[in-house]
Amino acid sequence: MDPKVLAQEEAERTYAAFMLWTKRVVMYSAIFLGIVVFGCNSGVETGKGKTGSQYNGEQYSPSNLNVKDKK
Repeated sequence: MDPKVLAQEEAERTYAAFMLWTKRVVMYSAIFLGIVVFGCNSGVETGKGKTGSQYNGEQYSPSNLNVKDKK
């Protein structure tokens, strides 16, 4: 066989294997990162001693805007 034909066949096989493994690695990485992000964010804002942004509706209440006038 011609070396060009052999090289072309080998290149096509190698490319197909490369694409297969790239898809697998990206898929497993995405699944792993999704699990990590979900796991790290679950239950962070619950329970005693919770931290982070806790909405206080009274702080932004329209009746609380003119404090000077109420005295």
